[in-house]
Amino acid sequence: MLRKYSGLIIAGFCAGSINGLLGAGGGMILVPLLVLLTDLKEDSVFPVSVSTILPVCIISLILTWQKGVITINMLLPYLGGSILGGLLSGFLGKKIPTLWLHRVLGILILWGGLRYIW
Repeated sequence: MLRKYSGLIIAGFCAGSINGLLGAGGGMILVPLLVLLTDLKEDSVFPVSVSTILPVCIISLILTWQKGVITINMLLPYLGGSILGGLLSGFLGKKIPTLWLHRVLGILILWGGLRYIW
């Protein structure tokens, strides 16, 4: 059984580690790893990624809040836009071909990486 789920376990560990260390980006590593390490169908990779990252983000949020790094007042301005963006992408996600979702993700990863290098 462990062998059957080893790709998911490895992908989840890597995503959780990146999310915890960098505060974001777990999904950026999770999507490519799910494609490489599992037999998930292309159209289920993004929903699995989102479903996996949500609890990881909540855990990271609680830990950073407990450390006093963030406050609720700091988060409130972002919540409305985040909720709207999540709803919109949830509805549009099924209408956008997986190939284009992968391309957009790749461009965002490259842009983010280049931004941090320079």
